[in-house]
Amino acid sequence: MPVQIAVPKEATPGERRVALVPEVVQRLTKANVAVAVESSAGSAAGYPDETFRAVGATVETDRKALFGHAALVLKVQPPTLDEIGWMAAGTVVVAPMNASRSLDRVAKMRDAKLTSFALELLPRITRAQSMDILSSQATAAGYRAMLIGASLCPKFFPMLTTAAGTIRPSKVLVLGAGVAGLMAIATARRLGAMVEGYDVRRAAGEQVRSLGAKFLELQINAEGAGGYARELTDDEKRQEQAMVAKAVAEADVVVTTAAIPGRKAPVLVRKEMVATMRAGSVIVDLAAETGGNCELTRVGETIEASGVTIAGPVNLPSQLAFHASQMFAKNLEAFLALLIGKDGALTTDYGDEILAASLLTRDGTVTHAPTAALLAGGT
Repeated sequence: MPVQIAVPKEATPGERRVALVPEVVQRLTKANVAVAVESSAGSAAGYPDETFRAVGATVETDRKALFGHAALVLKVQPPTLDEIGWMAAGTVVVAPMNASRSLDRVAKMRDAKLTSFALELLPRITRAQSMDILSSQATAAGYRAMLIGASLCPKFFPMLTTAAGTIRPSKVLVLGAGVAGLMAIATARRLGAMVEGYDVRRAAGEQVRSLGAKFLELQINAEGAGGYARELTDDEKRQEQAMVAKAVAEADVVVTTAAIPGRKAPVLVRKEMVATMRAGSVIVDLAAETGGNCELTRVGETIEASGVTIAGPVNLPSQLAFHASQMFAKNLEAFLALLIGKDGALTTDYGDEILAASLLTRDGTVTHAPTAALLAGGT
């Protein structure tokens, strides 16, 4: 009997993405997998119900039944407490879980005896790159962040030669050269701006320069595990702040993307630095949801301070829901290849290193040790 996959409409306010798109559903149904999609689940992303029916999916109008009948539930956002309650014991749930910030949800999935996989826990190995939702969605976020910066900036980005004279290009600074930062740099370059990029990881310099941007040099190597940056020492922080302060003061648009997994975002732009910026300058803080790289950022708001516009957008991939959903679905398709056998049945052997690393709950236990420790400590 083929596995029954459920794709619900996301309940999180403002979420427009959908976990699977028709292109991927078609390949799954051809592989003897049954897919049920909640009515209007893809409508906000540009995938109406008829596009799912056309590729062999069923469209379900009863939300509770969708969850109750599923063997495998796929989501863009973590399941809500209500959704967890509608699922039968043994149901497999695959989604980003934000486990350390959602311990009540983890505890409920454990108690409901759900098998859950947290996509943010995928190991940083070559074989898992095709499943990496963090990278695919950061691509969308970096692109959208720079468009927000351009729309808020009262200047042209490119140099223009006009009958009214020559207009100099805007100067853009991108702090953090991970996937989101590199996409922000590439987008600003395509718009014609002069771009500088900074990251504490020396290895990022070559990538920044390859996009035609200038890399701000600091004689620090803060390369950490898994390709992320480690936390800086106090002396390194002082050196960083001095260099960043000068670059921030000269920029028309600053996009910040720095993050440390499982930790509060580092503060890179102090309020004193904001005060040195020209009136009309813009800061777009991609780290707003984890504390913000700018000291003045307010989550989900766009404010003005010292004549500078500071945007703290949330869930930027949702603003590019069509392509963000497409990339997310392809990540899931690659992950499902490990979960579903050629006969269309779910595997129960999670010995593969990718499945083992991302397994969060199973058979009434929390299998991810750091999350289990947080639950045991009551924090």
